Amino acid sequence: MSTTVTDEQIQALAATAKPYSVAILRWAPGRTMDGADAIELEHQRRMVSLRADGVIAVLCPVASDTVAGIAIMTVPAPEATDIMTADPCVQAGMMQVDVHPCHGFPGDTLPA
Repeated sequence: MSTTVTDEQIQALAATAKPYSVAILRWAPGRTMDGADAIELEHQRRMVSLRADGVIAVLCPVASDTVAGIAIMTVPAPEATDIMTADPCVQAGMMQVDVHPCHGFPGDTLPA
């Protein structure tokens, strides 16, 4: 670490924290079921639509045999849970989802 951060800077940043939800999608045994490709395409379409609507702030597909993706959502955890349990891949048993409340800092972005 080359940047020195003061206690005051930490407190100032903490004061800007906003509530979000993080959804963690994991692959489930149904991942290879008949028709999985079409279901996954609908999942992808839905996730990109939720991103375009501002419900998902950060969408991160994960290249893994166990984790399918992570979404930082702008809605409270109970609403995020309802949204994600209605996902086509979750409904089909191809993915499982865990949703957790979290906090983020407005203005944080992924590098271009």
